[in-house]
Amino acid sequence: MDLKIARPLTLPCGLTVPNRLAKAALAEGWGDKNMLPDPSLVETYGSWADGEWGLIMTGNVQVDAAYLGTREDNAVNDDIPREQHLESWRKWAKVCSRNGTPAIVQLNHPGRQSLPGAGSHGFFGKTIAPSVVPVRLGDGLIARFMSALIFGSPREMDAADVQHVVGRFAEGAKLSYEAGFAGIEIHAAHGYLLAQFLSSKTNKRTDAYGGSPKRRARIIVEIIKAIRAVVPKEFCVGIKLNSVDHQSQKELDECIEQLEAIVDAGIDFLEISGGTYENPEMMTGKVNPTVSERTAAREAFFLEFAHVIRDRFKGVPLMVTGGFRSRQGMEAAIRDGGCDLVGIGRPAIINPFLPKNTIFNAEVDDEQARLYAKNVAPSWLSKVLGMRSVNGAAETHESYSEWDGSGHWRPFRIKDVFLSGSPRQLGSLASSPTSSIPAASSTCSTSSARTGVDSPYAPLEADPEIFEPLTPEGAILLAKLDLYVSFVGGVRAPVATL
Repeated sequence: MDLKIARPLTLPCGLTVPNRLAKAALAEGWGDKNMLPDPSLVETYGSWADGEWGLIMTGNVQVDAAYLGTREDNAVNDDIPREQHLESWRKWAKVCSRNGTPAIVQLNHPGRQSLPGAGSHGFFGKTIAPSVVPVRLGDGLIARFMSALIFGSPREMDAADVQHVVGRFAEGAKLSYEAGFAGIEIHAAHGYLLAQFLSSKTNKRTDAYGGSPKRRARIIVEIIKAIRAVVPKEFCVGIKLNSVDHQSQKELDECIEQLEAIVDAGIDFLEISGGTYENPEMMTGKVNPTVSERTAAREAFFLEFAHVIRDRFKGVPLMVTGGFRSRQGMEAAIRDGGCDLVGIGRPAIINPFLPKNTIFNAEVDDEQARLYAKNVAPSWLSKVLGMRSVNGAAETHESYSEWDGSGHWRPFRIKDVFLSGSPRQLGSLASSPTSSIPAASSTCSTSSARTGVDSPYAPLEADPEIFEPLTPEGAILLAKLDLYVSFVGGVRAPVATL
């Protein structure tokens, strides 16, 4: 096979990725009491390291231990000795890159989307944001009440707060470099703090960090410059931004103005995704119904916007994450110039070896080099309450949860997941109610039924002699994505991105 997605790519910093498939960042959690990666997380990254990905991106590492997205986030934690921090991250980096795949740490600050009790700000401390604009999960009275109960009202950041955040991102990048990672990605999407600064809807400031589009991007420019001051030029610095292909021309123009300032500051790649807690395109898998047939045919949620950016910023390598489910779709996006890298999130959980055993496997034809994943609709209660937030891991599996009595919901059953395009056509995960994390079942379902899966392709009959269950790591991570989540009006809040 002569696949462009299998060809290497050299980024402006000089880093060469062996192919164009990137394991995208996920909010896996699995941070220990010191906010360092749990051994189970490191083991899971070992599976991705063995999967022949071109790039591995860690999930959602918070730069400030005071403000986490969830209580199990990994974070840059100054409350522990620096050498202890580095030792833990060195092990993580070594496992991630053990087969030559570059590994990049995604650095983030949740801002107003920090959950109660997540971080040292505690249950009653206010979150921080550019302006006092609370999260709204819906327009109804109950939805507004629940939004206030979960997220509260943030405190507007002063100039000292802004500089503290800039410093935290720089420290996170320095730690990543010293630990042996190949680079970092600044998370400025999905409604987190930096995305809150970029948006006029959440940034009402009148100082140097608000007002015009360029001033709203100033904090990111300062972060990039601060990072560049503490790491060598060969260290990769990328950024993740929201797509605006579903928004107005004015917002598109403002985004381009902001990107001009960000690109001038010096980035090595731009990742395009989309969605927020309030408008979760990235979680639901639903895209703008008016997007062009070309974009729909290529599967990816955000390619339309990527083409606009490519035309304007020709020298910036683009990564698009969201919606890719087949070899043909990935290849078309690269060949047609829509992007340079393809980000894969939830399918990488189900099949950590996706590049090796499916996409780059010549024995798997194009018709089968794909993955089916069922979209799970919001519950009836969420519709009644007007809630918009959904579980970010919902697309890849259905799960049932029970209250464990200690403040968490845990899964006690994960239903069948249909997989196509690998030696595992049908994977089955199950466990009885227990406090332990479910592992892969010892047998594999042989039913070809795919109730609710909308696909033009007929299901294949499963041959139990050639099919095997999901990897234990994949099973554990699927369970983990549902383990520590808030339960609001029958809807779990998002804990995973694409």
